Amino acid sequence: MDDAQRQVAEFVDEYDLETPPAFRLLDLVSEVGELAKDANVSTGYGDDPADLEIAPDEVGDALFALLAVADSLEIDAEDALEEALEKYEKRLDNGADAPGSGE
Repeated sequence: MDDAQRQVAEFVDEYDLETPPAFRLLDLVSEVGELAKDANVSTGYGDDPADLEIAPDEVGDALFALLAVADSLEIDAEDALEEALEKYEKRLDNGADAPGSGE
């Protein structure tokens, strides 16, 4: 477990914020939704993509929520990220146009 995930786990523990993974996932979706809302508003719903403004604390909220999800599922976030990077690299090396899902 990396330092950031450990910090989140300790914070959750210290403030007695334990909750089932399903609720953690709902919190993550809510936080990502806030990022999307900020993107929509700041860009005029996509009319001016160069005007994108996202507050750093909103990214922090989403990151906290994601690390809390990983911890509640007993997934090492650092290992999961490494796995994803390897998967994406393999897709790109095999000629994919983008590393994301869909195959």
